[in-house]
Parts: sequence; structure tokens; C-alpha cells
Amino acid sequence: MITSAGIRAMLPHRYPMLLVDRVLSTSDDDIRSVKAVTLNEPWYARLGAQPSEADFAYPRFLLVESWTQTAGLLATRLAGGPDPDQTMLFGSMRDVEFHRQVFPGEVVEHHVRLQRAVNDTVIFEGSSRVGDEPVLTIGAITVAFRREEQLDPENAGAVSA
Repeated sequence: MITSAGIRAMLPHRYPMLLVDRVLSTSDDDIRSVKAVTLNEPWYARLGAQPSEADFAYPRFLLVESWTQTAGLLATRLAGGPDPDQTMLFGSMRDVEFHRQVFPGEVVEHHVRLQRAVNDTVIFEGSSRVGDEPVLTIGAITVAFRREEQLDPENAGAVSA
């Protein structure tokens, strides 16, 4: 199990963009976490005086971000822990499907599974649920770790891939 302090140690995100509340379980090839959606989140502050119920749907991009942060926790664990000289990069996603909207008061459970690992690149798949209902399915997402100097535009020509 990864504690909330462990989550903060493994991910660079902080409020309001740290979107994993708790890790339920983790193994060598999968992880389950939860994100509680509440009305206290900053994205709801911009709603007008008479918002409709649909206005309270949790933004889809934040649902995906929360899922990918869970994937980031597993990727960091597979890499042997956080490395301050490495940057985690999320690449392509495929077969992403949204099944229904999520609203404040609901708890989303993310499940991420390792599909394949090749050197410093991993591919994950998984889903998110609210109770027994699927809300998101991700067929594959690519995560790669790169050293800081490989990402520095000043040294782009000097460092080989």
C-alpha cells in the first residue's frame, strides 16, 4: 500500500492537480487507487449562479489525468522509485472510451495494469469505475522515462537518444 505521503513522494503534482487520494493495492503489474470527487474542487468555483446539473460533471480531462497519475505511481514503482534526474513522459493513448459522467459525491476507483515494459518505456491499460459502473476504459497508454539532459533544448543536439 502507498500512503498519501508516498503518493506525494512519487509524483510531482500538488494541490489542486494531485488527483489520487489513496492507493488501495499495488503489485508488480497492477495498481488500484481512488479519487473522491467533491464540490470543494477549484474547477467548480467558476460555475455561475444557476448552474445546471450537467455543469457539475467532473471534467473528462481530469478523469484521464487522475487515471494517468495512478499509472505514474505504478511506473515509478516499476522503475525502482523516484529518480530526480528522470522525467516521466506520457505519450500516446489509444482506445479511450468514456462510459458515463462522474459527479461530486462519487468515488472513482482506477485500475491500471502493466501491458508491456521495454527498457525505460512501459505500456499500461485499464479502467475506472464508480461502484459497479464503468466510467472510463483506456486500451493503452505509453509512459517513458528520460533523463533531464535529454529534454533540455540547449543540449538537444549534443545528447544522443
